[in-house]
Amino acid sequence: MENAFRLRLYLLTALILLGFGTLLHRLHTVQIVRKEHYLSLVPSPRNVSVREPGVRGEIRDCNGVILARNSRHYEVSFNIEEIINAYALQHDDSPTIETLRSENGMSRKTKKKNISAIVKEMIINRLAKYGLDKQYSAKALEIHYATHGGLVPFSYRTDLNYEQFSRFAELNLELPGVYINLRPERQYPYKTLACHVLGYTKEWEKGDVPEEGQRRFDHYIGEEKGVAGVEATMDKYLKGTEGVKTILKDEKGRVVNMTDYTKPQIGADVILSIDARAQYLVENVLRRAGRAAAVVMNVNTGEVIAMASVPNYDSNNFIPSIDPQKWNEYSRKNICLPLMNRATESFDPGSTFKLPTAIAGARAGLGDKIYSCNGYVLYGKHKAGCWIWNQSKGMHGAQNVSKAIQQSCNPYFFRLANAVGPRGMAETFTLLNLGRTTGIELPSEKPGTVIGSPAWKLKNPTTTVTPVDTAFLAIGQGVSSASPLQLASIACAIANGGKYYQPRVVKKVVLNNKVIVADEPKLVVDLLKEGIKPADMDRIRQGMWMAVNKPGGTAARVKMPNMEVAAKTGTAQSIDRGKKSNNSWTVSFAPFENPKYAVCVLVVGGKSGGKVCGPLVHLIYRGLFAQEEGLKLPLHPQDEVPGNTHSIEEITLPADTLAAVEAADVTETADDVQVNTEASASNNAAEDNTAEILPTPTITPEIDPTGTIPRAKPVNE
Repeated sequence: MENAFRLRLYLLTALILLGFGTLLHRLHTVQIVRKEHYLSLVPSPRNVSVREPGVRGEIRDCNGVILARNSRHYEVSFNIEEIINAYALQHDDSPTIETLRSENGMSRKTKKKNISAIVKEMIINRLAKYGLDKQYSAKALEIHYATHGGLVPFSYRTDLNYEQFSRFAELNLELPGVYINLRPERQYPYKTLACHVLGYTKEWEKGDVPEEGQRRFDHYIGEEKGVAGVEATMDKYLKGTEGVKTILKDEKGRVVNMTDYTKPQIGADVILSIDARAQYLVENVLRRAGRAAAVVMNVNTGEVIAMASVPNYDSNNFIPSIDPQKWNEYSRKNICLPLMNRATESFDPGSTFKLPTAIAGARAGLGDKIYSCNGYVLYGKHKAGCWIWNQSKGMHGAQNVSKAIQQSCNPYFFRLANAVGPRGMAETFTLLNLGRTTGIELPSEKPGTVIGSPAWKLKNPTTTVTPVDTAFLAIGQGVSSASPLQLASIACAIANGGKYYQPRVVKKVVLNNKVIVADEPKLVVDLLKEGIKPADMDRIRQGMWMAVNKPGGTAARVKMPNMEVAAKTGTAQSIDRGKKSNNSWTVSFAPFENPKYAVCVLVVGGKSGGKVCGPLVHLIYRGLFAQEEGLKLPLHPQDEVPGNTHSIEEITLPADTLAAVEAADVTETADDVQVNTEASASNNAAEDNTAEILPTPTITPEIDPTGTIPRAKPVNE
């Protein structure tokens, strides 16, 4: 009996010791091993680190006119995880929704938290009482939380005025997880002015949070980035340095105070070579055409003074995100492609290619060569005709290069190109940055096409360049294309006597009064060091002068009454959306003595370089030289030009200008329309095949019913 009692006593003692041991082990685990974990579960004040984006620098024209700036921008954002945690402190259960989940090929119903319902009950309904709510996409909110949790804020409102911003600040204590920020928003004060040069920005990719950012911050806000124009190419300079804010929150997630703040810094200012008033002039001149481009350059530096393309767009429509309907209009609905920068796109160049052909001839020692025009050149059984032969069975007779440029004689350049040979032609054209990009600070510049060039050979390694291919390259038909920027750059080299400068649209970059990108012209090639004599350049220049100022020239409508201009026109047969069409050109420089400007104008659908582009070039020079004489050109915000696909026979100059031109004894010849013959190896491309692949902007989410909150009457306090 006594032994049984002792056994029971021992067992009881063992059980008590085991219980105490288990309790001590558990206390050790909770109090020591997992102390930090359990402390984190206890509601208590804590510091929240917030990463703020740097402030974007401004973009200005060469005279300091602001073309892209930042406006004050009040934003309300949600930390959804903080809102959910605050809800859990006040409620035993969370609203849920049923979803279908697939496992091992089987679908079964599961329940998950209804995030949008929680946010609606905790935040939106409270805002509605004060008239501060706004329609939003509940689906976007759900996806945002599933992707980012509480690290990346959900942007709720970006359209607050100062009064609404103040009201939000007053209510901040009763709105857990709600952040009110003052942030800069990109703004383009002149609307569409220089839109293809400036480009636009888009909101930062919210899925692209670096690991370092995830470790450092509880709340991460990234920078917007440039995706088109100078905003894209100069993005690394325009971005500012990030800011860091540390906020103390109480156990209920309410803001107590800000304990530390390092302000975000402003990025560098980008100073363009663009003259805003000259840009305004050129854009308004181009409105006379449906689809067109123009480039104005400084012949002695390579600076682009104006670059315009119509139709156009308003960069403000992309900030902070673009309406889906507007994006559809820009990218699909408008067949005139307003997002395309035609100044850097490639088109069939027509007779403007006679200028680089003349340079190729001079480089081959044929600058003073005389060839005879009998109306055509025979290639096998095919007649490659002169435009005068095609129109009236006429001929130009014996000509030097100046006369051939003046009258745009095809047979002269056929024979000159064949004498130079395909290799010499390709080498000179490549030297002049044809068939490759110029390197201007703009994205998606098209290199164009030159048959026989290195880039062309990479795609066609087994194809032989024939004499007829070379001949048609000389007149800008067949396998050939170029951009207005490329041709304007060549006009600069001809004007200044042989120096080809890299075209540039950025003049300099300045950060805190320190120049970090200097204003320095870049000489790419000096043609006088490539075998060309000064007399050769003079003959080419003289031919362009004769085309404007002598009877029989093709560019008489460019003529200025008190200023000598030199020019070369061109009209190329092309295909536009499956139909035969023309691209018309005028390439020019002025004044003839001591040149300053080069101007190139392209009109898609223009039937005559002389009759369509010539008057536009004249009007541009008229404004530029009026500004030189002290006239202040206008500058106002520009509205969008939708463009059209009409063919244009002629653009008429104003009556007073036309009278001045007619008073000069100049007889204009018929325009040199280059027509493809059977001998032409034509690859003329339709314009709708030349559009660049556009970067996708931030699209504004569609409003859905879940995110639609009935408007409540404000409560009087």
